Amino acid sequence: MKRVLLISPHFPPVNAPDCQRIRMSLRFYRESGWDAVVLAVHPRHRADWHDESLKESLPTDVPVHYCEALPLQYTRLLGIQNLGLRCLLALHRKACALLREGHFDLVFFSTTQFMVMPLGLLWQRRFGVPYVIDLQDPWRSDYYERPGSPRPPGGWKYQFARLTAWMFEERTFRGAKGFISVSHYYFRNLGARYPWFGAKPTQVIPFGAPQADFDFLRRQPGRGQLAPAGKIHLVAAGALGPGFSHALRVLFSGLKRLRMQQPALADRLRLHFVGTSYAQPKMAVLSARPIAEAYGVDDLVEEMPYRIGYLDSLRLMQAADALLILGSDDLAYSPSKIYPCYLTQRPILGLAHHGSLLQYLLGQLHACQVVSLLSPGLETAPPHEVAWLLALAAEGRLPATAGQEAWFQSHLSARACTARQCTFFEYALSLPATPALGAPLP
Repeated sequence: MKRVLLISPHFPPVNAPDCQRIRMSLRFYRESGWDAVVLAVHPRHRADWHDESLKESLPTDVPVHYCEALPLQYTRLLGIQNLGLRCLLALHRKACALLREGHFDLVFFSTTQFMVMPLGLLWQRRFGVPYVIDLQDPWRSDYYERPGSPRPPGGWKYQFARLTAWMFEERTFRGAKGFISVSHYYFRNLGARYPWFGAKPTQVIPFGAPQADFDFLRRQPGRGQLAPAGKIHLVAAGALGPGFSHALRVLFSGLKRLRMQQPALADRLRLHFVGTSYAQPKMAVLSARPIAEAYGVDDLVEEMPYRIGYLDSLRLMQAADALLILGSDDLAYSPSKIYPCYLTQRPILGLAHHGSLLQYLLGQLHACQVVSLLSPGLETAPPHEVAWLLALAAEGRLPATAGQEAWFQSHLSARACTARQCTFFEYALSLPATPALGAPLP
């Protein structure tokens, strides 16, 4: 049986989006022929994102090793909060010890802490162990340079991130054995940037659907409550950055239109936005309600901008009468909540930009009422369509999920997605060190 060292600086009980692929795959690696070992940063170095309930889903027979990181109270004085930078030296030392003591066939980076990825090149040269990279987000991005884009956040920190991406991305990616990603857009952009990238094996694999989490909720249901009672509650869970403003404007424009046409029906609705910011409660900023205020429907909107527990968010989704999935103007955006939404078996209303990955994924599910944003020649239609679908929701007539369960389990379950990862690992390892031509995964 082959062995893989999984590099995931964030790891439960830390509730960070970029550890979810590893978390949901851990219990299935062995049945696909791979023994997994996890290397993470000790959770005390990310105390603001703790969710103890996440540990319930972890198998007990997979070793998890932790490294330290520079204390935040000191690095913050220098303006450095990034975990990847703070853990870099300690992660390198710990990984070297693991690679020296035990035989590993592969290192798998599954994280958005990009600054740890160049270590893969060092380990490959020193220990002869190749590495595969999971691209959950782009390292280099021109998103904020596009016409009409919002101003980049972070000031000098954003510029520093751009500089380090420019310095390290090409060398790090060129040395990788292959790439997994949630989006084909990332591969397309890298192919346009680097002529050699077409020779690299790549595979698009979504995060697996967390069926085990819902099984756990059935054993320990807890209470997910939405107020006020007697209303029709729609829930959207997940962070909302500047790229979601168009979807929010269309949504609230449709809600305003429904209120003008059928005020009693609109008054039956309550829209809840949960966990819209990654910030701590005292620093969290509202994203949805200010836009709702501009359309005069803020009395129908509730927003919880701070993060809540992962399982608590699933409970709220299950307590909802219907769910909302909003698309970003970044066409490569793939929200991690798509498949949990499906598993709740609640009606789903999705707002997705024309030509986006989200629109494609929602179409695959056959379980969502999708409003296409910015379709050529139909730019004014979405608010009318939203108003109609919200009226159906208020009347309890929004169609529930009716997807193809067998297809879902064979393509999107955590077990199926982990098996695809392992097949890709085998495929990448079978190729020469520098393949002359890229080849699709058979």
